[in-house]
Amino acid sequence: METADQPDRSDRLMSGSDYRESLRRYRPMVYVDGRQIESVADAPELQPGINALAVTYDFALDPAKAPLMTARQSQRTSVVNRMLHIDESAGDLLNKLEAVRLLCQETGCAQRYLAHDALNAIHQVSARIDDARGSSEHRARFAAYLTHVQDRDLSLGIAMTDAKGDRNKRPHLQDNSDSYLHIVDRNGQGIIISGAKAIVTGAPYMHELLVMPCRNMGPEDADFAVCCAVPVDADGVTIVSRPAGRPGEKPEHGQPLFSRRYGQATAVVLFERVFVPWDRVFCAGDWEHSGILTYNYATHHRHSCIGARAGFGDLLIGAGALICEANGFDPGARSNLRDAMVELITIVEGFFACGVAASVYARADDASGSFMPDPVFANIGKLLLGTKIYDMHRLAHEVSGGLIVALPGPDEDHNPATAASLAEVLRANPDIPYEKRIEVARFMEDLTASYQAGWYSVISLHGGGSPAAMKQEIWRNYPVGEKVALVERLLDRGLVDDPSRPIGRNRQPGRCCDSGCTQPGQPVMVPLPSAGVSAPRAAPQAILDAANNLA
Repeated sequence: METADQPDRSDRLMSGSDYRESLRRYRPMVYVDGRQIESVADAPELQPGINALAVTYDFALDPAKAPLMTARQSQRTSVVNRMLHIDESAGDLLNKLEAVRLLCQETGCAQRYLAHDALNAIHQVSARIDDARGSSEHRARFAAYLTHVQDRDLSLGIAMTDAKGDRNKRPHLQDNSDSYLHIVDRNGQGIIISGAKAIVTGAPYMHELLVMPCRNMGPEDADFAVCCAVPVDADGVTIVSRPAGRPGEKPEHGQPLFSRRYGQATAVVLFERVFVPWDRVFCAGDWEHSGILTYNYATHHRHSCIGARAGFGDLLIGAGALICEANGFDPGARSNLRDAMVELITIVEGFFACGVAASVYARADDASGSFMPDPVFANIGKLLLGTKIYDMHRLAHEVSGGLIVALPGPDEDHNPATAASLAEVLRANPDIPYEKRIEVARFMEDLTASYQAGWYSVISLHGGGSPAAMKQEIWRNYPVGEKVALVERLLDRGLVDDPSRPIGRNRQPGRCCDSGCTQPGQPVMVPLPSAGVSAPRAAPQAILDAANNLA
């Protein structure tokens, strides 16, 4: 019996241990550090990534977290993992944002939210293709695949970024056509694809890969405009991956390394004449829809990245406060530490607030009816987190002091000749044992001054697109023309209606006209579902009241 406070536990939801066991049913061709992996589920090099994904499963079955970590797909009246849900309201987007933050507080990077972003984008573009063709084929095909994914609670890797080759040439002009994944043949049963996809998050320990185009294609690039679903162990698929996190670093000493427990693998995936049946093909040669597919995925993904890096920021804030205490200081009483901590908090909550705004001012997609984050706020939030990640590390270093890199290695903790002396001289706060001070110092080192820390910086800067891409989208979608019209009116200049003036054309986000779009600041949020779904931060009641009035 389902209650308002306790959603029905669907048999479709796996636990973390179920997920681990499910990996044994796949036999992907995976190489890590030049060695072929016989069993992904048992490979030490991949355990931190598997651990991180397992959390997304266990949290969905935790009664305290399930209202946030699961969602009810209304068309199917079924409970699904939040990471596989098609957003049906602005409240769904807000809950997804909070869910991703919660997962990344635990794991640093939950990875599985990319599946949510891709599924929502493909859902929207499938509807657009059908509308253009006057059919329902693509909607039905994607709906069947979505049911397959949700019923099996699968994890999906997103194979979007192509190797790209010469950046000055479009796909069809490349010397090596495999630098972009493309269709090499098609028949009545399906398509055959070849090419390379780079930077595929978590590829070795996913169940399936969603292949997507990474740019707007022209008619000459039609064979490169392909979107489809491929099992990780399909014939012709080879995954060349980095290890996940920092597995195996001195495990005999039991280091409390966060990145030895949780991490993320990234991989290059090679496709060599891989057959994909038509029921798993969502776009094949529809070049005119490739740009909107890329754009929709990027907008969803940048919104999700905000939640992810806010969760990581929470780890830095907590560790910063702990190390201040371990060093014998009260940051509230010392202005230099307090100011640094407040700046760190301001950065994290500042870009997260953009994610909340992108949720609140979301709009329904014209073709599919599912909800899209506001692109201006989503891109501003992602731009802030991508460029401020280095300031986040700097501020964490500022409050931590030099101990995080000057500390003797963990071997000395077990050296009878030095351990006792170090424990005496490296204590600071008499109320904090040496071991506790060192533990938080090494945690901070792991997050901000290690190989893994550098990886977090780069993935924050470029994951979901470069800063230049975010700036382009902010300018393209922001209604600068409306602000120009405001000042023109106040100055009584009367020039804004001149169509030859480029500065006045952008009157609405994403368009050069006066209709069809939602401007930032216009409340359209649908109230959060009341049946057991709550988020740590609810939308302001005034916004919900306005949404009710609009309805």
